Amino acid sequence: MEVIQSFTIDHTHLKPGIYVSRVDKGFTTFDLRITEPNREPAVAPSAMHSLEHLMATWFRNSEAKDDVVYVGPMGCMTGMYVIMMGNYTVEDMRKLTIECLEWILTQTEVPATTPETCGNCLLHDLPMCHWECRRYLDRLRNDFHSEYTKLQVLLEDGKQFADA
Repeated sequence: MEVIQSFTIDHTHLKPGIYVSRVDKGFTTFDLRITEPNREPAVAPSAMHSLEHLMATWFRNSEAKDDVVYVGPMGCMTGMYVIMMGNYTVEDMRKLTIECLEWILTQTEVPATTPETCGNCLLHDLPMCHWECRRYLDRLRNDFHSEYTKLQVLLEDGKQFADA
């Protein structure tokens, strides 16, 4: 089997920031890394769930709404993926994400948290979501990272894979 590209990123050196995970077929997948993997606690599931609802709402109502394909959490709970159509740069996504986080910090409720609109409506935590947003916003403004450190992965056939 081929190695999944995102598994070639050296997570021991990955800092919070915004990274281009993939560019293919007219789509750009952005890695919005909120916490430092394996060094800081992951975002709590309830805060991440609230962040997902709020980010998805904002992005799908933003100036870029026609290009938004997907907004959702990483399984490791250290960040979010945002998939966009078209030509968006890390700086474009940084600007959008800062605007999004600033908006989230003004919100007093999480949208779509009823049993009819959410598959796990009790798993939300707006105060912790706000805490994570403030910390991530500070990082995007003051300690910004956007270049992956890649691993050299040896495939079964002996070839090296180091593309992300």
